[in-house]
Amino acid sequence: MANTFKNASSAGIGTGYTSVYTAPSSTTTVILGMSLCNTTTGTIVADVQFRDAGSSVRKMLTSVDIPAGSTLEVLSGQKYILETTDDIQVKSNTATSLDVVMGVMEIT
Repeated sequence: MANTFKNASSAGIGTGYTSVYTAPSSTTTVILGMSLCNTTTGTIVADVQFRDAGSSVRKMLTSVDIPAGSTLEVLSGQKYILETTDDIQVKSNTATSLDVVMGVMEIT
């Protein structure tokens, strides 16, 4: 089994859920960390959710305020496991306002 460390990111996330990372087929992924950065001059509200391969959705972060120009560390110190085709989705209450960076380890 090979372990590969990667970054996943998405810029300018807005009001619809955006998939930031989807576990590839034949791969188990460990989420090592995630940061949400407000790129606007006003406070935004962010949501993060987990969607499994069967399309079940579980909220990980709901309606959290992120002040202007600030970054929120999500999942700090915790590890989450994604199985094949599970994904992490993020949205904001403001158009093109949120940048996301995730650190992951893929196990193949």
